Amino acid sequence: MSRRVAIVGVGQTETATKLKSYTHPELAYKAVRRALDDAGLSLEDIDAVVYGSMDEFDGINCPDRWDIDAGGGWHNKPFIKILTGGSTGHATASIAYQHVASRVFDVVMALGVQRVGENLDAQAVLNKAFNPLFLGDFTLGSIDGWALLTTMHMAKYGSREEQFALASVIDHEHALNNPYSHIKKKVTVEDVMKSPPVCWPIKYLECCPRSDGACAVIMVSEEKARELNRKAAWIRGVQYIVCTPYYGDRPGGVDWLNLAMAGKRLYKMCGITNPMEEIDVIELQAPFPIVHFLALEALGFCEHGEAGKLIESGATRMGGKLPVNPSGGVICTNQIGVAGLVRIAEASLQIMEKADKRQVAGAKKALAVGMGASRGQYQSVMLLTKDWN
Repeated sequence: MSRRVAIVGVGQTETATKLKSYTHPELAYKAVRRALDDAGLSLEDIDAVVYGSMDEFDGINCPDRWDIDAGGGWHNKPFIKILTGGSTGHATASIAYQHVASRVFDVVMALGVQRVGENLDAQAVLNKAFNPLFLGDFTLGSIDGWALLTTMHMAKYGSREEQFALASVIDHEHALNNPYSHIKKKVTVEDVMKSPPVCWPIKYLECCPRSDGACAVIMVSEEKARELNRKAAWIRGVQYIVCTPYYGDRPGGVDWLNLAMAGKRLYKMCGITNPMEEIDVIELQAPFPIVHFLALEALGFCEHGEAGKLIESGATRMGGKLPVNPSGGVICTNQIGVAGLVRIAEASLQIMEKADKRQVAGAKKALAVGMGASRGQYQSVMLLTKDWN
């Protein structure tokens, strides 16, 4: 029987297009040191490490080899590396959770590091991510796949460009309160609409950056959490799911049935019957506004086609009924293979009441949503709570 697991420590680094002052191992060390200090633990207390990074974006073969030594000093400790594209961060946390829940280890650190600023050819990686035989003629990259989903949503449900722009505006607004945000810039809907088109209907101010940065999260068993007697965020449930990489074969099209299925499994596991009423805050791995729409609809926070109205109502803003991305989200900070782990870190901070200016008052249940690969091929959800019941 699995046991209860809690997050007791979180560490993040500063972010930028290129953090010239830090090497890859130094970024790892900073995140690790901050997480250990937050949890009141030392390196000797860590039983195992789950490490996530996308080598292709770093332009380095196996950067974990550097980070094992200089970054964390994980000599003679169990260590495993995870790589699942853009969903690497969330997958890293999910595997760390399983290590503790399964009673294999009592204290596990999930660590993610990304230094894409060193790689001049990162875009080439995205351009070659699709099957050349079946999808090569479409010359798909990253942004155009999300643009296709955006136009599909517009055609099926009548959503408007201004509604997508507003989702970006809100993320930018929230990022101003986050000391770790890459982009700190207040923008208006008019600013977004006037920004240059990148791949219609996606505009420049609706696109995520690429960010250097690292994040570490410490997970412990219930017994260890009681012993530490510190603020904790309990991992009430985790679900992850994958579907085919071929766009035309995916069930549900723009309705993201794979995420809906993962959400239903999570809600059943956690006893959630009305997510809009029971969940207090969401951290969503949304590199473009369309992900706000698809995730809110698939996870039952509104009917399909109604996400635009929900966002326009102010519900997803700080102070609204369901704040989404108090951190500013991926539209403002995108450490790619680490971004999913940051969603869990930020959700944990909300539960532990350590989110400072981005704190949602009275948050007792926080949902972290991760995704990656082409148009959300991988999806994962984690519910964090202040108490177990």
